Amino acid sequence: MCHDHWGAKGWAGAGRGFDPGVMGWFWGGGGPRGRRGFRGGRMFEQGDLKYVILKLLEEKPRHGYEIIKELEERFRGAYAPSPGTVYPTLTMLEDMGYARGTQEEGGKRIYEITPEGRTYLAENKSTVEDIFERISEFGTSFFGPPMTEVNRAFKDLARATYSMAWHNTADADKIRRIRDALDRAHKEIDEIARSGGAAGSSGGSGSAG
Repeated sequence: MCHDHWGAKGWAGAGRGFDPGVMGWFWGGGGPRGRRGFRGGRMFEQGDLKYVILKLLEEKPRHGYEIIKELEERFRGAYAPSPGTVYPTLTMLEDMGYARGTQEEGGKRIYEITPEGRTYLAENKSTVEDIFERISEFGTSFFGPPMTEVNRAFKDLARATYSMAWHNTADADKIRRIRDALDRAHKEIDEIARSGGAAGSSGGSGSAG
């Protein structure tokens, strides 16, 4: 995937029983759905990142890595755009006249918004507000109930899987059984997703019994 991607974060859990790094797999299947959700397996739609970067530059001048860090913080550590998306976008904004880069001592380049960039943001105010509202909603919905329990269960599954596999690499039968268990879970979750709310609710009742 050549757009935005997730960085590995280790098993920190962010204090919520959740490891942001494991979510790299999630986006391959399409992002959160909904009117304002992130779609198509990308954190931002085509062209969104330029608005996001410009808005951050309107707040204050920033280096490219500071933009990456700021977005990572706004997504609570679950997402950070790659340098391969941020720096070309900064170059594009310079070419459009919306941002200005200045070389600092040591070779680092710091970027600031231009008057033309401020005008451009004002002309696209509703689009910019919509993007940042989606960012805010992501943090509220993804790190709140009921997702907290799903995140905890996913982390527990990943930890158990790799712990067991790591200690049984020479046992082909156990490795096969682990793989089969994961395949069954994958198929069941896919089935729940395809069946919609009603079937998902009945599936939850069945598992509770």
